[in-house]
Amino acid sequence: MQTSQKHQTPATIHRLYDQPVKEIDQFCLPHIQILENNVCSDIGSQGTGVSFQAYNDHIFTLESSTAIASFAAYDSPSVISVSSSRSPFSPQGSQSWISDPHHSPDNNHGSPFSGSSAVDDDSIGLKHKLRELEISLLGPESDVIDSSNCCFSSGAHQAGSVAGMNHNQLMDMIPRLNLKEVLVACGRALYDNDMSTVAGLMHVLEKMVSVSGQPIQRLGAYVLEGLRARLESSGSNIYKALKCEQPTSSELMSYMGILFRICPYWKFAYTSANAVIKEVVQYEPRIHIIDFQIAQGTQWMFLIAALAKRPGGPPSIRITGIDDSQSNHARGGGLNIVGQKLSEFAKSYNVPFEFHDTNMTSCEIQLQHLNVHPGEAVVVNFPYVLHHMPDESVTIWNHRDRLLRLVKSLSPKVVTLVEQESNTNTSPFFSRYVETLEYYTAMFESIDVACPRDDKQRINAEQHCVARDIVNMIACEGPERVERHELLGKWRSRFVMAGFSPYPLSTSVTTAVRDMLKEYDNNYRLVERDGALYLGWGNRAMATSSAWS
Repeated sequence: MQTSQKHQTPATIHRLYDQPVKEIDQFCLPHIQILENNVCSDIGSQGTGVSFQAYNDHIFTLESSTAIASFAAYDSPSVISVSSSRSPFSPQGSQSWISDPHHSPDNNHGSPFSGSSAVDDDSIGLKHKLRELEISLLGPESDVIDSSNCCFSSGAHQAGSVAGMNHNQLMDMIPRLNLKEVLVACGRALYDNDMSTVAGLMHVLEKMVSVSGQPIQRLGAYVLEGLRARLESSGSNIYKALKCEQPTSSELMSYMGILFRICPYWKFAYTSANAVIKEVVQYEPRIHIIDFQIAQGTQWMFLIAALAKRPGGPPSIRITGIDDSQSNHARGGGLNIVGQKLSEFAKSYNVPFEFHDTNMTSCEIQLQHLNVHPGEAVVVNFPYVLHHMPDESVTIWNHRDRLLRLVKSLSPKVVTLVEQESNTNTSPFFSRYVETLEYYTAMFESIDVACPRDDKQRINAEQHCVARDIVNMIACEGPERVERHELLGKWRSRFVMAGFSPYPLSTSVTTAVRDMLKEYDNNYRLVERDGALYLGWGNRAMATSSAWS
């Protein structure tokens, strides 16, 4: 991996996030106090680090740690997908049996986590379990489910389906069933338009899922709502489908803060992007940051504080913020709130600062809206936002690629990209459904190690910040489906087609992220491959960070 001669030392990059909490805290939004009262339990890793081998890449094993340090503030859209974020499985990693989505034509390079673990010894037995499930639900003449590659044989299901069973028969069967297998079977039946089987399986699922249960039970509860919403053609009305009221601004901010505190997905984005940006602009007198998902703006407080200590004096910084409706609702107002907080913070560090509010969404952005001045070092930040842009499969305007070409025309010093490592954009329903199950199984497992299952704040956070994304991917089609993730291989192709070249990440960037992850469970993995960083939970890649110029 190449390292620029101008790259800073690891110790210098570390100081980017070594600012005292109080310095940042006083400028952050009121939700900070809510975070401090969070009742979630310690997030420290348990036992020794997990060792694994994948190709010949640089792999970092996280050492054990005690508990997550308090973080000053939270910034996020609906995640993670984080939007949204764990386990009847082994604590050493997710052992989801569903097929690896990274063996996709869209993934030119594959995931470093794919096949990185030992072969599951139970794979043969699991195939028999799947067969037993199908026999139990659909009769002995049903088609065989091949779990080795998750290929489900086509053809109509037999008439003796679960829909013909009485209530007592269904209740007697439930303890013997595997919830994930039932979820997959239900999705397949819906894909095959076998509505009688769908109805029976959904009745079974109602008895198996729980928002306060094991990770797969919690995920199953929201998948079931997604299936219902799809059947009722109500997928676009996410909150109605979830049978919950939209939270107030302060409530939503609190829920976002919980996920930010207990999961590293957003810190991964901010830490990696800021470390790259600090290296690139270290000698620039005028810096213009264009953030396509500015949220609460907290990411830039850390960068401002670091650049303020630059030898020779701080640069002049201008930030252009682009917003989304959820962040606006969580703040309880427009981007002027963010601009005011950042201006006050920059003033406290004697950093010349200007904030520009575009007052429009990313799809509406045109060149004149970005207000770029001659002589500025332009930096563009895409944190978990490009997958919301409709591409050529949704609209002839193809805002996903249009936006990349627009950004390239600015001649930026660097563009930072962080995205979920998932393949749900153009996949047909069943493939997308299976991929959603696998990805969010890992996410709910990672949440599970950090917060009690019966914690009401955690339940609310999952419901309002994660479930809506799951429902959207399952229930919606066309323009209404806004959660359209792509693998890094496909993003790489899009950036290259727009005229970009990969910007090599220095060892300082990798070290900064690795140090940040020490605050979390040791089942999180970090892999550097082909100039990008992969954040994983167990054997599942969850997010990637890359830079382009």
